[in-house]
Amino acid sequence: MSLSYTLLNTLHVLTEGSYLHLDNETVRIEVERVTRLRVPLHHLGAIVCQGDILISPALIGTCAERGIGISLLDRNGRFRARIEGPVSGNVLLRQAQHRASEAASAALAIARSCVLGKLRNSRTTLQRSARDCDDDEDRARLEATIRSFEASLRAATVATELDGLRGVEGEAARNYFACFGAMIRRDRRTAFVPDGRSRRPPRDRCNALLSYLYTLLTHDCRSALESCGLDPQVGFLHALRPGRPALALDLVEEFRSVLADRLALTLINRGQVGESDFRVTEGGAVLLSDDARRSVATAWQTRRQEKIRHPLLEAEVPYGLLPQIQARLLARHLRGDTESYLPYLHR
Repeated sequence: MSLSYTLLNTLHVLTEGSYLHLDNETVRIEVERVTRLRVPLHHLGAIVCQGDILISPALIGTCAERGIGISLLDRNGRFRARIEGPVSGNVLLRQAQHRASEAASAALAIARSCVLGKLRNSRTTLQRSARDCDDDEDRARLEATIRSFEASLRAATVATELDGLRGVEGEAARNYFACFGAMIRRDRRTAFVPDGRSRRPPRDRCNALLSYLYTLLTHDCRSALESCGLDPQVGFLHALRPGRPALALDLVEEFRSVLADRLALTLINRGQVGESDFRVTEGGAVLLSDDARRSVATAWQTRRQEKIRHPLLEAEVPYGLLPQIQARLLARHLRGDTESYLPYLHR
């Protein structure tokens, strides 16, 4: 498979009250009528606005025409809406996707690939942490979880129905987050060790950081699927629900540990995010501060530019292109060009 993608930037706008409008061939950002930034349109692949941001109709229309997706998040980083142009791509590909989603054997095969990719990549993250660990107790916890992943991989391989496969994935995820704290430096654990996985809302700092990174990852996966002409709503592993980007969530599973979890651990262990970068609401939700969201978004963009060798393509590609490459591989499988969908496996 030849690589024909260019990794374009995602413009993250986090200053509430910002006004985005079209200025010739650039996006102009004003705050209180003062121009803060100009970004050429041809440099952009997407725009993500968080909080109360104003966007001119002319800019919305131009972005729709040029395939630049606009995602709207609330000030806490939760997805609210996405603005896009006319549906593109081959309608025959979408028909094939819908047929595969409705066929039990085909859906199970693709869902199994997604789960196996997630389990293997999560195990690799655990193994790397265990190798770098200098504490015997932490290493023992990590190695025990790694052994449990061996059993989960075997169970996922022989699962005969979707519900059973989802159960295997869910149990592995619980085991993974139960020892997530062992991958955090001891002098950072008082503030950051998570109590399992919590969301909607996150109940601790680690989960707040992970939730924000997962939101950014989901945006990238959804954009990748749409760019290939796939329907992000019709998935295989995640059940179909109105408004739920099931296929995007399927694709996210392969990359949680590779892109989001590892970045979160780096930010925590290096002290790039601290206890003061979070706030607690009256209801007990823990959220990133405005300044911290900017720092994390910048770190995310930097991570996307770093290069990794893709094991299937045997070529160096930026991390940010991985969702697009996998979306393209999935499209090829659905068209019948390949026998199976091969997930991304990190080394």
